[in-house]
Amino acid sequence: MKKVLIIGGNGFIGANLARYLSKEYKVYSFDIQNPKEKNPNVEYVEGDFFDDEILENAIQDKDIVIHSLSTVNPGNSNKRFMQGYSRDFVQSAHLFDLCAQKNIKVIFLSSGGTVYGIQEEQPIKESSLANPINHYGSVKLCIETVLKTFNKQSHSNMIIARISNPYGPGQDFNKGVGFIDAALKKTLNHEQIEIWGDGSVVRDYIYIEDVCEMIGSLINYDGNEEIFNVSSNQGISLNDVISKMKEYGLAPDVVYKDARSVDVAKVVLDNHKIESIHECKIRSFEEGLKLYIDYLKNTSF
Repeated sequence: MKKVLIIGGNGFIGANLARYLSKEYKVYSFDIQNPKEKNPNVEYVEGDFFDDEILENAIQDKDIVIHSLSTVNPGNSNKRFMQGYSRDFVQSAHLFDLCAQKNIKVIFLSSGGTVYGIQEEQPIKESSLANPINHYGSVKLCIETVLKTFNKQSHSNMIIARISNPYGPGQDFNKGVGFIDAALKKTLNHEQIEIWGDGSVVRDYIYIEDVCEMIGSLINYDGNEEIFNVSSNQGISLNDVISKMKEYGLAPDVVYKDARSVDVAKVVLDNHKIESIHECKIRSFEEGLKLYIDYLKNTSF
């Protein structure tokens, strides 16, 4: 049984990945502290990613490392950008070096929308020139570049997964990302939803279970492709999200505010490359939204 280490295993994507992958692999979840609720099928490793000795011990004897940790997000990166470059970027380079030396496969979870930035051609293919407009995207792109250099120089086995806009159980919009999570939870709590701009911003939303299945398909991939979009290939505007919520019987209260400079007008990612190796059917936006609404109605948040 392959051993998979998820760095940032307490996060939204990391925790869902750990649960999903533990059905088939021996999964280790590595984070600064153990979660309050543990999955009995996952082994938890408590430690600091930025401690070199602890990190090297954590990756010992692992077959795959999934790098899902980030200390900045799109909302705060323009203020905390030096933290992203001096810590996330530098330690990611160190991680890749360790994994290259030990011949450990790496899957780096990057950011689709912020890395690509403003693009005329939609859906955006992996071959498009990256053009980030905020520091979060720039940090991710810096990490990607170092990863690709290790692949060239060390013939290492590292893959970049550019994830679009995931949503679903386990997400917390209070951490700086997740419009669907915020819109649903605020509506169910009878709170107002804030939309920056006129609601025409388009994103590629993908249900978290589909993200896990797609990343799972990359574990056994042994081809030469370095970059895969993990996306739905479907563009949904913020106003579309509100309309669909109403169709499902919700009553969102929306207030529109001035647009933000960090928001790209449209980002839809082409997913044909990963679809060529991914066997599971992707849920439509309507299916995913309904699943998440039903989940939130039956849980405390």
